[in-house]
Amino acid sequence: MAIFDCDGTLVDSQADICAAMDAAFRAAGLIPPERQLTRRVVGLSLHEAMRQLHPEGEHHEHAGLTELYKDAFRARRAAGAVAEPLYEGIAALIEDLAREGWQLAVATGKSDKGLAHCLATHGLTGHFVSLQTADRHPSKPDPSMIEQCIADAGADRARTAMIGDTVYDIHMGVNAGVRCFGVDWGYHETDELLEAGAEAVATSIDDLRSLLGRIA
Repeated sequence: MAIFDCDGTLVDSQADICAAMDAAFRAAGLIPPERQLTRRVVGLSLHEAMRQLHPEGEHHEHAGLTELYKDAFRARRAAGAVAEPLYEGIAALIEDLAREGWQLAVATGKSDKGLAHCLATHGLTGHFVSLQTADRHPSKPDPSMIEQCIADAGADRARTAMIGDTVYDIHMGVNAGVRCFGVDWGYHETDELLEAGAEAVATSIDDLRSLLGRIA
């Protein structure tokens, strides 16, 4: 089984995330965080991301920022401004893996609605047997999402891999006791992913195919 993160692994959503984050902070009367800081928290649940980006804030302020972010993202989507392009080669990889009989899943900090819209836009929804989001689970690196993916698929934990671009993905995989592979086209650095416990870090789609071949 292969479990994929979404933002930074399947799609490059940083422009949309950063724009919505800037809008949320401005709406709250706060100075928006530097964009490299916003990129660092991609993958966490929104409330945890707000806690890290606004550490001096109270719980209610983090909750308020979370709602303002959702409002900003919804407004961008309604205006047709959300792109979230797939990384080159991802669509073919997913289609090939599904055709080869892999059980595929997504474990993401997105909401149910956000993930559904993203996958539907790219015509990939039907390839996944389990879709787990921050709406129904604790934030990464809690292993809850992976545990549910494995349960949904009836998968063998020893032959399950978590694929992601952040240390939160890798730590979640380690906590769940599955194989962990990083990708270098997302938002955290290769050395960070390896230090977090990634078995290897793919530098291309072909490289990722080879890594998954280790557990095929």
